[in-house]
This record gives sequence, C-alpha cells and structure tokens, in this order.
Amino acid sequence: MSLASRTRLAALLAALTVGAAGITTWAYGYGTAPQPAAATKATSRPSVTQGTVLQVVAHPDDDLFFMNPDLSRSISTGVKVTTVYLTAGESDGRNEAHSPHLQDPTRPADHASYAEARQNGIRAAYAEMATGRRTSAWQRTSIPTTGGGSAEVDVLLARPEVNLVWMQMREARSISGDNPDSLRGLWDGKVPALGSQLASGSPVRTPFTYTRDQAVQAIANVFALYRPTTIRTQDPTPGRTQPAGAFLDHQDHMYGARFVQAATERYAATAGRPHFSVQNYVSYPNSSLPPTLDAKAAEEKLGYLKTYAWSDHQDWCGSPAGCGDRKTATRPTGAGWNQTIRYSRGESTTWMTQGPPGRLYAFAALDGQMAYWTRPAPDADWQGPRFLPPTAPGTTIDAGASTTRLPDGRIAVLATRTTLATTAQDYRRESVYALQNAPGADFGPWHSLGTPDTGDLSATSATGAPTAAADATGRITVYIRDSRRTLRARTQSAPGADFGPWQTLGGTALQGDPVTATDSAGRRHLYAATDRTVLAWTQPAPGAPLTGPFPTGLPATTGVLSATGQDDGVRLSFRTPGTGTVTTTQATITPGAPAPLLSPPATAGGEGGYGAVATTSHLLAGRAATGTAAVTLPGQNPAWYESQMLYTGAPATVTAPDGTGLAAALGLDADLHTTTTPTPTPTPTPAPAPGPGPAVPAPSTPWHRAVPPTALAQAARPH
Repeated sequence: MSLASRTRLAALLAALTVGAAGITTWAYGYGTAPQPAAATKATSRPSVTQGTVLQVVAHPDDDLFFMNPDLSRSISTGVKVTTVYLTAGESDGRNEAHSPHLQDPTRPADHASYAEARQNGIRAAYAEMATGRRTSAWQRTSIPTTGGGSAEVDVLLARPEVNLVWMQMREARSISGDNPDSLRGLWDGKVPALGSQLASGSPVRTPFTYTRDQAVQAIANVFALYRPTTIRTQDPTPGRTQPAGAFLDHQDHMYGARFVQAATERYAATAGRPHFSVQNYVSYPNSSLPPTLDAKAAEEKLGYLKTYAWSDHQDWCGSPAGCGDRKTATRPTGAGWNQTIRYSRGESTTWMTQGPPGRLYAFAALDGQMAYWTRPAPDADWQGPRFLPPTAPGTTIDAGASTTRLPDGRIAVLATRTTLATTAQDYRRESVYALQNAPGADFGPWHSLGTPDTGDLSATSATGAPTAAADATGRITVYIRDSRRTLRARTQSAPGADFGPWQTLGGTALQGDPVTATDSAGRRHLYAATDRTVLAWTQPAPGAPLTGPFPTGLPATTGVLSATGQDDGVRLSFRTPGTGTVTTTQATITPGAPAPLLSPPATAGGEGGYGAVATTSHLLAGRAATGTAAVTLPGQNPAWYESQMLYTGAPATVTAPDGTGLAAALGLDADLHTTTTPTPTPTPTPAPAPGPGPAVPAPSTPWHRAVPPTALAQAARPH
C-alpha cells in the first residue's frame, strides 16, 4: 500500500471513530470537503450525469440481478457509486454448483466461507464493470457503526469512487419461511436483536448484534458517510400470491427495503445533507413478466453475472473460499432476470403539468417529502425546489407523483405515503393527495385516500400508485391497481367534497399503474397493462360512467404505459418486450361501439431502451438503451436524440400553447433537468442525406439544469 493510501486510510479511521458527525468528512478514498459552487454560466452547459449513487440490497447479487444495467451505466459515468449489502448472504453455507452440466464436489457447510466467496464474486464483477479487469485490487477496511457493530468498507483502488459496504447481518436462509433470526424477525419484533455472520476473510473480526433501532441507525450512518443524491433499494411491499399466501419476493428483499425506508426517514431529519431521491426495484416478480431489455443489454448484464458466479472456475483470486458464487453458476440468468429491469414505484409520467396559462409545475419525492418546481411564464426561469406541507413524523412520501388539473386551473398532486410505525402491524401504505388553495397559489395539506386493501395491511400494501382525472365540474376520480391486481376507483360526491367508497372496476393480473387521458370530445379513456395485453375502460359520453374492461388486442408490453389526448382520440405509448422499442397506437371511441378502436401499432424507430415513455402531442421522452435521457420528434430519421445524462424514475412532457414541447427528468443529482423542442413543421422533415455528420435534429436547447446552482443553494426547505 502506498504512503498516500495509508494516509487516506488513517484519515478514514480517525474520522469514523468520532461518530456519525465525523463520518461525513471522508469517503471514496479522498476528502469530501465542500467545493465551490459552479459558476452560474455553467447552467447553460448540457446536462451530464452527476450526483452520488448508493444502492442498498439484501444479498450479494441482488444488485447484479435486479439493478443492472442502471448500476453499470452509473459506474461508467465516473460518478460516486456505493453498494451496501445488509446481510452476509450465507444461505446454507455451500458454495457448490449442482446441475445436469455442473457438478461440484459436496463439502461440509461453511457459512463464513460461502459469505466470503460471494464477496469475492461481487468484487470481481464491480472491478470488471469499473476497469474491465476482475482482478483489480481492493482496499478492505473495518469501520465502527453503532451499538458496538462494525461494517466492512471496500474501496476499488483503480477507481476509488467505487465502494462496497458489507453490513454482514444474518440472512433469513429461507425465501418465505418464518425464521425469527432474520431481518423480518427483527422488524416484526420476534427477536430483540439480530446477530452477524462474518465472512471468513473480512477485516471485521468481532461478532455483534443489532436491535431494530440500531440496524436503522447503522444504515442511516452509512447514508451520512456517503451523502447520496440517489438511493436505490428493493421493493418493501411486493405483495403475496394471495391474501394469506407466500410472499411474491424474498423476505430479505422486502424487509431489507423497509429498514432502508426507516433509515432514509431518519437521515432526512439531519442537517447539511444534499437532497436525495429513492428508486425502488422489482426483484423476484420479474420471473413471470415480459423481458424489458434488448439482447445486447441482456448479454452485457449476463457477462457480469457470470463473473460474479465464477463460471470459469479458475482460481484467479487465491481465496480458499472460492472466487465467486458457484450456486449462481448453475443458472447465471436467474429466472430470466438478466433480460429485465423494472421499477416498482415512480413510473408515472404525469408529474409535470400546466397550471394557469403559461405556468408549469413539476413534482418529485425528495427527502421523503413532495418537492415541486415552478416556471411562472414561458420566458421565466424555473424556481425551486419548494416543498408541500410535510407529512407526519414516522411517515414518508414514496417515489413518484401524478397530477390532475382542475377546470379552474388548480392542480392536485397524488402520491403514496408509507407509515413506518414502531410495530409491525401498523406498517402500511396509503394513497394521498394535496390540492392548491387557488390557481397558482400554495398547496394545502395532505389528505388520505386510504387503500382499497382492507386486510393484512402491513404485508399486502402492494397497491400501485394513484392516477386521477377531473371532470368538467372539477370532481376528481382517483384510480389505482390494488394488491389483487384489479382496478379500483374513488370519486368525489361533488367538487371539493369527500370521496366516496372504493369501487371495483374489474380487470385481472394488472401490471404497473393505470393511465388516463381525455379525448377532444371530453370522453375519458383509461388503460392498464397485464402480462399479456392491455385492457381499456372508456366513457361512451362525457361524464358517463366508465365501461369496461375491454380487450384491446394489443400485444404484451413491458408493463408501463403512457397516454395523452390527441386529435379525436388518445395516443397510447409503450415498449415492446425483448427490444425496448417504443410503440404507439391511437385509440378512438366510435358512437355505439362497445370498445375503443385502436390503430395498428407503429414503432417510433431507433434503438430500444427501458422504463416509462412520456408522451405529448409531438414529443416522446424516455430512457435510451444507454440509460440516458432521450427525446424524439416523430418523423425524424434517426428517431432519438440522446443526452449524456442518466436519470431516476420516469420522464415527463408537456406541450405549451404555442406548440413548443418540453421534457423533464430528475437527474441522479436530485435536480430537475429540462429540454425544449421546436414547434413541429407543417410538412414532414425529409430524411437526411447519407454521409457523415449529425443526422438527428437536436432540441432547441439541450438538456440542462432547470434551476441554476446558485438558486438551488437558496431553495426553500420543508417547514
């Protein structure tokens, strides 16, 4: 180890021993003293990926299976990336591959050794993602956490912005079995403390235990160390196979994510930290859903999994435990997981909307609360983030937001809110909304819409995110997918009045969240994806009850839809499984017909991508195959203009009264980024002539921060 490395390590240990306040002074192998703010003129520069990304997963390999390619894309940009593993992943203690084509020798169980082998595989995969060489060296260090516990921190020496943190708590050793010595048992209060399972080669030498509160604090301390602007974690409410059936996901994934929720709520209460967003990922339920990645991305993802799995079985690392996870070598694709990445929350594309004429609003969950930005006029600067009234202590606003505009210009913003509670039975998730006091004015308090799930709330809170529509009188109806995967709705009895009871609208096996839009005649359309097709509900006349569900005849989608009113119908956009290409169709209602008529699906062209696609009259925005924000102007060839910025959640789009399109996304830096596109020309743009040179017409402005850094420093905090 070099003198510089020893000096940095000494600084780390000295800083960490002084407690949570001190651990914020050092991370990633170099100092993190505050840097001068960028010059204001930098706001006109094109957006690039910035921020600090931190993943928290239950087991070694959850990140590779369920968060890639987001993970590898983030590492490739050079931003600070850290992954925290809550458990040791020791399983049954056997690092063996057994299948028709692989038969490793059977050895005695050794939990510490298997935990070390999985660590070796993770270090190899991250080194390969960061440097192209699985053998790149790591610096392994033990740091104190809380309550006498310790964690291992690994720094990749060739890329010190890449870190791994091993909390080394004991895993459940069962997907859904009721084992008290587990994260689930600790969360539910079945054990007073959970012990550690130390890997055989870990620099952490002394076993420890965490109470529930200490585990939450230990994770919050890691947040304080790394100061993330994007936190990625798993789904805390994946649901059950039936009301009293088995969990749809591994219990460690589910309860680990709940510990992360509690830690983010605690971390958000600290001073001096940056804003942060949270992104949740689907895990085991991907097994039964269509693939979302194209072949190239799936193959790249599989390559990193094979490195982790030690598929070549060559002793390149010299560890007696082994150089990777041989269980995964049996099937490195998982249950088709190398072909898929899905977000369990934050897929709505309606989080940006128009208020009074010329005024725009954009919403996002930051710091566990709802933030918003405003642009008062087309030629004005964006302002924000400001915050809606805070939720009660012990609650957090989940990722994602949707909006609806009332006829008088007021905006209602909708989200889901989680109550963390101190007892397991009181943990729950509910839909909430807040309404502007007047057009262009501040927002009033949050109001609960409750949940259509009435039993076993702590376990089944697997509802989707709410979407809403307002009729010509201002009466709001809220739609949501319940945990049984059917469509439910609540409607105000009159404008401004209380909501009636939840109504059942039918449908089965719904995936993602429903989307709604209104055609030029004032008739409401609503669409929801299943794992095989798309279902429709429509109004035969303005103000009439929704009828349906109707089959659309559309093929399977990746599960995320967007809808916008266009001409005499509604344009529906989605991605094609296995390629990620964007497909659109126009839905119209014919008087007397029982179901909407859909035009033949047409692709938007260009390469595929993944995640939600936002759509407005002449503009589509989404995540390109490279993971970056991209927009398209229909009729252009090639189709997509790509930025150099990764983002979180879903994009949003609006069309100004003059026809100018605007797209927005929340960057990994937790800042709002926007781009504008020109008014479409009355005649199609001809295809470019063959030859070198830029073929894609750029937006009239590139993606850029909506609010200058100097203004961000003065942004209002929640009161």
